[in-house]
Amino acid sequence: MQRGKNVLGGELQPCSTDPMTGWFRDGCCSTGPGDLGMHVICCRVTKDFLEFSKETGNDLTTPVPEFKFPGLKPGDQWCVCAGRWKDAYDNGRACGVVLAATHMSALEFASLEELEEYAVDEVDTE
Repeated sequence: MQRGKNVLGGELQPCSTDPMTGWFRDGCCSTGPGDLGMHVICCRVTKDFLEFSKETGNDLTTPVPEFKFPGLKPGDQWCVCAGRWKDAYDNGRACGVVLAATHMSALEFASLEELEEYAVDEVDTE
């Protein structure tokens, strides 16, 4: 499978393999048919972002084994829905973004400048 391009114009890099993330659970924030949430922003989640997500109807901390979802803790990297990240950004509660691992389609929801405000330098796939 071709990964696609990241928001910087290069090849999309892996986001996380521990926990294993991505719509396809391949470690990358690739997207495809059926990914209605557009899980394309590679985030390094924070406690505040996780609380915001839970408050707005998406609990990312509770494991859901049937969807191979381990539940997240602060510091984990995860491909999150672009709209959820933008909502958090608009409410001052966004978390870090790994630009090299964020799919270019994220730019349909947030500008590169907005993503860069929360950029974390390195890809930490472990």
